[in-house]
Amino acid sequence: MSYLQVQQLTKSFGPVNVLKQVDFSVEPGEVHALLGVNGAGKSTLVKILSGDYEKDGGTILVNGEDVHFTAPADSQRKGIAIVVQEVDTALIQNLSVAENVTLDITVEGKNLKPISWRKRKQLAEERLEKVQTQIPLNRLVEDCSLSEKQMILLARAIASNAKLIIFDEPTAPLSENETAKLFHVISELKKQGIAMIYISHRMNEIHQIADRMTIMRDGKVVAVHQSGAVSTEEIIQTMLGRQLHKADYQQRGFSSKIALEVKGLEVPETNKTIDLSVRSGEILGIAGLVGAGKSETANALFGASGAKGDWSVKGKKQTIKNPRHAVKAGISFIPEERRKSGILIDFSVQENLSLPALESYTRAGWISRSKEKTTALDQIKELGIVASSPKALLKHLSGGNQQKVSIGKWLNRDSDVFIFDEPTKGIDVGAKNDVFRLITSLADQGKGIIYFTSEFDELLQIADRILVMADGEIVDEVTNQEATQERLMTAATGGNADETAQYQRLSAAGHHQ
Repeated sequence: MSYLQVQQLTKSFGPVNVLKQVDFSVEPGEVHALLGVNGAGKSTLVKILSGDYEKDGGTILVNGEDVHFTAPADSQRKGIAIVVQEVDTALIQNLSVAENVTLDITVEGKNLKPISWRKRKQLAEERLEKVQTQIPLNRLVEDCSLSEKQMILLARAIASNAKLIIFDEPTAPLSENETAKLFHVISELKKQGIAMIYISHRMNEIHQIADRMTIMRDGKVVAVHQSGAVSTEEIIQTMLGRQLHKADYQQRGFSSKIALEVKGLEVPETNKTIDLSVRSGEILGIAGLVGAGKSETANALFGASGAKGDWSVKGKKQTIKNPRHAVKAGISFIPEERRKSGILIDFSVQENLSLPALESYTRAGWISRSKEKTTALDQIKELGIVASSPKALLKHLSGGNQQKVSIGKWLNRDSDVFIFDEPTKGIDVGAKNDVFRLITSLADQGKGIIYFTSEFDELLQIADRILVMADGEIVDEVTNQEATQERLMTAATGGNADETAQYQRLSAAGHHQ
């Protein structure tokens, strides 16, 4: 009997149906891969199973029992644990490793008697040993690496005596050696009869670790396969659906002059070294899946992580050791986590828009609020920002309008290079099109654009040239005319992009005969 069986599951947010009669099951001792592109419905399904969302309709059976989860605690009591992708959301940063690994004792009150610090540390050490990990037990979690945090969560999940563990992109922060350790732990869990759901975009991992796979698209299950029964190319084609037409890309002319060239960039978080350049007026797309090292590389380019390398902006060598140096050199950066790093949500629209060029609004140490307001009104109109007034707080704006402010604040500086990291994350289609128009407008003004994203179809619409990143390295380079979803996905998942391109050329030739 299946440990978990989902039947005709539905979920809607307002008028949008995100899950449509989903059927899914996991057997004891099985690793079941859950696959699909962004927006396929994977995250919603997992959030329902882990108790973050309530289902609208359908049935969830856990070990034959009909259940309805209204909170994470309900799911946990039924033996379901999750190792989340955003590890910081599941850990308490200012507590020690030992306290986080044994957090269940504190939260659930499993021990009515106080537990000694010595006993807690001993228990934490035993739990970490089960995932083949050694971390100083007194270390604060905020001082741990992403991979260490991931293993803390896994140790805690195993200690909860879970019968079903959900892994959401578990290897994203892990090295090859750490990934091998994780796979060994998963193999041991299989032997113990633990059921596992494994979410990953890395096809080589799926073939290596999964027994079965379910592919979702547009909120529906579109295929279920035994591992090994289908090729990577067939999986990707099923994930994408029918061949998508390239949307709206217009071939553009741009300068042969280099806006930004970086050589020997040593990215601390990925331990990889890359070279790249972008020309004035060119939109350079950098495609990569979650965990590919995109954000780490973007931060390194902006001097935010102490990376070493050689920067040249418009032919002039620059020393960039921090973001201040980058801004002075003519580089602007719109980060992925806008609420964390890109904007001040408790400040007004006009205050955010003026920040990077505050000196131009200041005289004798005083800020001219009237000048700031006048400029903000012009930018609000130019960018199509929907706000009640320039004094409206950013936290009251939609995600799309917050992103326009995040971009607009850099327009007050005469930057030569703009770096965008996942600029359309969490915004609607209309706002996406506004962002695309803004980026294209900057390129038309001769600015060099570097556009990091996991949304490959966006690059097919907007990028002149595309680099594909996997595991912190550039693994493929194509012009927009050469690029397809399949080629980008194949390179990003560790496949042979050249073979895919050759196969597509032969297929196209066969169709024309």
